[in-house]
Amino acid sequence: MFEHRPELAVEILRDLMGVELPDTPLVRLENTTFNTRRSDDIHADMVLVLGPSQDPAHAIIVEIQQDKSKVPRQLARYAAVLWLMLGCDVTVLVICPDRTTAAHYAQPIESGLTGYRLQALVLGPDGIPAFTDPQEAAAHLGLAAMSVMVHGRDRKVVEAFAAALTDTDDDHALKYTEYAYSMATPEVRRLMEEIMTSTDWPVYTPFAREHFGRGREQGKAEGEARAVLLVLAARGFDVPEDVRARITACTDLAQLETWTTRAATAQALEELFDEAGGQQS
Repeated sequence: MFEHRPELAVEILRDLMGVELPDTPLVRLENTTFNTRRSDDIHADMVLVLGPSQDPAHAIIVEIQQDKSKVPRQLARYAAVLWLMLGCDVTVLVICPDRTTAAHYAQPIESGLTGYRLQALVLGPDGIPAFTDPQEAAAHLGLAAMSVMVHGRDRKVVEAFAAALTDTDDDHALKYTEYAYSMATPEVRRLMEEIMTSTDWPVYTPFAREHFGRGREQGKAEGEARAVLLVLAARGFDVPEDVRARITACTDLAQLETWTTRAATAQALEELFDEAGGQQS
């Protein structure tokens, strides 16, 4: 979601969290590997730079953390290395859909270097607004998609998001729909399907027809498989072709739903197909 519209990270920091950032229309994605040698050690989820390339004004590191697996000190290293490379101030933004994980990364981070303590800015579920007004949702469609992920059990939140999609010219609307659906819990997905396929909510984008329509079961299975792969990609997994083929070939909706749920928390790809957690396909 941030890769397709990096300005969303700026809006979250400036408008939602009150961070003072340079006022510039120049926002670009930066290489996420901070050193010149191959390393998984210093590799952030996403790096944005504000200002012209020859004179950067501010850098933002965006990390999506589903759990506590990343050592907090690593975030301090990211910021320090990027500061050395670009010579500008750096903000670390951590997105956490879970309250416990958000609280973990919200603590001041001791870098191990005397005098250098990093305070990451953490956006957890309590910081994501529950949009129930369609106009507000349309004005902040990226945040509204995140609102569905976190607050989607509230029917009004899903209704506002669905209504916003019918009245927006945002080029990224289809992607936001896809992200909201793929990252939502099965319970919220069912509510989205109910609302977005009713005659009261005529949201019939190509993605909505595929995932929320009353069409063939095969189309639904393809959508579920796509959701599994999206979640894995969002969490940084490099999915081999044989695993990708296995997921896309599956037509069992219940199995695919199970895989999507596991994909959100699995620490290794093998856990996705753990027979102890469900049947194989």
